[in-house]
Amino acid sequence: MPAATHPADPAARPLPAELTVIIPCFNEAANVAPMVERLEAALRGVAWEAVFVDDNSPDGTAERVREIAARDPRVRALRRVGRRGLASAVTEGALSSSAPLIAVIDGDLQHDETILPAMLEAVRGGAEVAVGSRHAEGGEAATGFSAGRARVSGLGARLSAMLLPTPVGDPMSGFFLMRRELFEAILPRLSNRGFKILVDLLLSAGRPLRVAEVPYRFRPRLAGESKLDATVLLEFLGLLMDKSLGGWLPWRFVAFAGVGAVGILVHLAVLGLLSGIPGIGFAAAQWTATFVAMTVNFLLNNRITYRDLRLRGARLARGLLLFYLGCGIGAAANVGVAGLLLQEGVAGWGLAGAAGALLTVVWNYAISSTLVWRSR
Repeated sequence: MPAATHPADPAARPLPAELTVIIPCFNEAANVAPMVERLEAALRGVAWEAVFVDDNSPDGTAERVREIAARDPRVRALRRVGRRGLASAVTEGALSSSAPLIAVIDGDLQHDETILPAMLEAVRGGAEVAVGSRHAEGGEAATGFSAGRARVSGLGARLSAMLLPTPVGDPMSGFFLMRRELFEAILPRLSNRGFKILVDLLLSAGRPLRVAEVPYRFRPRLAGESKLDATVLLEFLGLLMDKSLGGWLPWRFVAFAGVGAVGILVHLAVLGLLSGIPGIGFAAAQWTATFVAMTVNFLLNNRITYRDLRLRGARLARGLLLFYLGCGIGAAANVGVAGLLLQEGVAGWGLAGAAGALLTVVWNYAISSTLVWRSR
């Protein structure tokens, strides 16, 4: 790997990068050096740089990148503290670049970097986006997918096809190349959440894009662990819903309300269970069911609704206490508003109860977003 050139000698400085390769990563320390070596081999003759956007990995991913960056000025580490998520990592990586072209590739070595020159030529030749495709003729996905990942990816692709203005064989791909100028033009309309930023880009462009699909063989993972699970699919469904509704109803609020509905079922189940135990009065059973439901709601929201701001350790305990407090105030407001509407004859039991419940959902969401899971 070439040593860094001396900055005082203009003739020895490396050429400005034409292509920035953005590599979102979390716990990929073992894959950093192989990734740089593979990019070096694949992009000979191209002025490139690699930006590893690391979500504060505990395995030392950022430190490993910096070790290589000390010898190779084309490699940079962008370490994010208190922020998580592939989409926002890609955005920050793109905004840190001055290169006219950007590529996005996973840090787990499952994407085939040898097709980057073909993707680059496709965009140079007029395509607005070049997508590394597992489903184009000559591509293959089966070898790198578990059965679960294949089902999630297949379902996501079918749902995406219903909304995309541009037909794309592999819309769930996280491997693509485009001009930075186009990315920044679309950026204000991106949801910037979740793991499938390509779909977000295609849906947010406001028009069909010229897409070139370059086939590749999806590789098995050699080191580290996959981050794809059922909650990724839920986030993806939220993204599709957000885009289909034009963004007027935030997907995070819908997810929060959905978790609240689960909490109601938990509350009723616990209340029914305790009602059959002799010696337990209604008030005690109601309070117990309330706390169980709030705890379940908190854990589900931490896992799903606020996945990118997930609390851990001491912050988890603090967040739970704040959630109890906020929801307690919301419950009191629910009763107060419903009672007032009923007392003043504005509404009957059903409408008054619904108004109180709606107020509670909005209040709890506001408290959760601003105090419990606030951006750090």
